[in-house]
Amino acid sequence: MKTAFRVLSEAKKYWSYLIIAFVSLIVSTIAGFYTPWALRELTSLATQGSGDFAKEALRIGLFLLVATALSAAGNSASGYLNHYAALHYVADLRTRLYSKLQHMSLRYFHKSRTGDLTGRVVSDALEAEVLLAHVIPDFVVNILTFVGVGFLLFTINWRLALMSLVTIPILIGITIWQSRHVSPTWKENSRIRGELAGTVQDNLSGIKEIQIFNQQEQEEIKVNSLSLRHSMAYLRASFFFETTYPLLAFITALGTVIVVVYGGKLLSKQQVAIADIVGIVMYLSMFYAPVKSFSGLVERAGEAAAGCRRVFEVLDDSSDVKEKKNAKKLPRVAGKIELRDLTFSYQEDMKVLNKVNLTILPGQTVALIGTTGVGKSTIANLVNRFYDPQEGKVLIDGVDIKEVTLTSLRDNISMVLQDTFLFNGTVYENIVYGWKDATKKDVVAAARAANAHDFIEQMENGYDTVIGERGIRLSGGQKQRLSIARAILRNSPILILDEATSALDTKTEQEIQSALDEISKERTTLVIAHRLSTIRHADQIVVLEGNGIAEIGKHDELIAKNGIYAQLHTAQGG
Repeated sequence: MKTAFRVLSEAKKYWSYLIIAFVSLIVSTIAGFYTPWALRELTSLATQGSGDFAKEALRIGLFLLVATALSAAGNSASGYLNHYAALHYVADLRTRLYSKLQHMSLRYFHKSRTGDLTGRVVSDALEAEVLLAHVIPDFVVNILTFVGVGFLLFTINWRLALMSLVTIPILIGITIWQSRHVSPTWKENSRIRGELAGTVQDNLSGIKEIQIFNQQEQEEIKVNSLSLRHSMAYLRASFFFETTYPLLAFITALGTVIVVVYGGKLLSKQQVAIADIVGIVMYLSMFYAPVKSFSGLVERAGEAAAGCRRVFEVLDDSSDVKEKKNAKKLPRVAGKIELRDLTFSYQEDMKVLNKVNLTILPGQTVALIGTTGVGKSTIANLVNRFYDPQEGKVLIDGVDIKEVTLTSLRDNISMVLQDTFLFNGTVYENIVYGWKDATKKDVVAAARAANAHDFIEQMENGYDTVIGERGIRLSGGQKQRLSIARAILRNSPILILDEATSALDTKTEQEIQSALDEISKERTTLVIAHRLSTIRHADQIVVLEGNGIAEIGKHDELIAKNGIYAQLHTAQGG
């Protein structure tokens, strides 16, 4: 109920549709009450044999026609409006959920599986439609039917009405027992479904590695195991419905038998009219239906609520990187970067950086080098504020980046990653991704600077060639050159190159490096590299070791020190 109320409260934008649907539903339900009443009247006329039977039958028939028309019209209006409101709310919910995910820090995605999050956006959000368009309206109909028909039963004959209530406590007890077991089982079912979706997503993304290492059979076993677990969880959730529904049907039938037997006894004593017995027996199926269907309704509600709660878990979560309410906009910067007593760890007991201090002046090119895991990419991520340090500050032009909006901060930074990501679109769309107002001339100039123009022109549709998901139709070097072109086009005052030329051959790397050297003159550039040949002309080379800075200086200075940098230089054949 708590989940249903939250869904209802969040759907207030569509309350006008839901209210009209609610009124239509009431009209439809009440109009449906007339059919047994009409048969009772008709039976009474037939047994009493008084009046103009044909005329009265016509009157009853006309009323029945109107009631049937109202019931059909109300059902139709209610069904459409409920679905209209529910599906629009689902669209809004998915957008909110996707927006929330886009603003979560990288730490959140490290602990979450992409497939599971995809399932929450695509599948779990749709469960809100089940609650709004099916469960809640059905619940209203059941309550209205139970109360309305119960009133009519007592209006017809209070003795028979009381007898019809004999089995109600048993029905309610079974339903309550079932409801206590359904919600946890559906929650477990949703969790395993998310785990299965995550595994399939991971496997499809890593299909190349699976085939390289011949792990198809092992992955099939894993997916089969999860699929069976999901099936078993679904069966456990369905078990309560499948076992209790026949029992509920039997008890409701037993209630009807009791009323018929007792009604026959009253009829023999002339304490009740046969028309009343007919009417009550007709109404009994409507009276017991809400209680009997409540079992299935609880099951549907449990499944829908479990899906909605998985969505709300994400919406209610908070990013560890939060933008201040009064954050100011960072204008275009000169490019001075300062790290002050910077301490950071991904896990509490393992510091990656400890009390790191570094100043990068505007227009400087600074290279970060060191073995894997010493914090090179971490520094780049902290400058972008993908993470926040546990201690210390990152300042740009003297401003703490925690004091500015994330959008304005990242507008000042272009980044080329080692793991290049391209979207399933055209070459042009991928280059222009960071600057939508760029002209075709700007795009071509950026592609030329990244040494990408020639191979683009040789493609079937040039800049309009669709490159496939993650740029699958391109080589590693081509993808990286498009990524570099995208960063060049954005023309931000700070440029971060994280192994930007790692996928290129030596000749192409040299060509692009000269282009990067040229554009780096006009901006602050932070270079993360393993190949020392690409950074020998950097203004500063920072050697990271342990969890801090071990050496800092120009290439010749560090070679002269004969320390860590010199050893790495020698190891690479320098």
